[in-house]
Amino acid sequence: MTQASYNIDIRQPRTLVWLAVFLIAVIGTGALIGTQTAPGAWYAGLEKPPFNPPNWVFGPVWFILYVMIAIAGWRTFIAAPASVAMALWAGQMVLNWVWSPAFFAAENLWLAMIIIVPMLAAILAFIVNVWPRDRVSAVLFVPYAAWVSFATVLNLSLLVLNT
Repeated sequence: MTQASYNIDIRQPRTLVWLAVFLIAVIGTGALIGTQTAPGAWYAGLEKPPFNPPNWVFGPVWFILYVMIAIAGWRTFIAAPASVAMALWAGQMVLNWVWSPAFFAAENLWLAMIIIVPMLAAILAFIVNVWPRDRVSAVLFVPYAAWVSFATVLNLSLLVLNT
């Protein structure tokens, strides 16, 4: 794949339709999962580390991250739909979407930990994979990697404090 393969012409209606599809799919699925697995009494009763953010922080952070994730996925799909980068993007997305049900709905800190570690690895692998060809998508994933790194530490802390 050449550098030119990541030149995206946003004047093409087909390209903009795909952007809309990615934004709707990522944000919509994330919002649906978030509303169905909102923190409840179980989460409120957990012993939390001192760096645990207030619940209201998660919604705005995830909205912003989902926009960035969608744009990176769209750029990758337009440039290389059958690539390793696209497979990494899709894999991390699936893991992202199953983490909340594992954590909040199943109330299983161990299962959530088992999901979040490979999710973080897939995020980091995506960044490394696309960096030489598409710095925009790589940079869009950096805040996501930082947040999921923090979430991994938080998940582990909750596991240690509550088992």
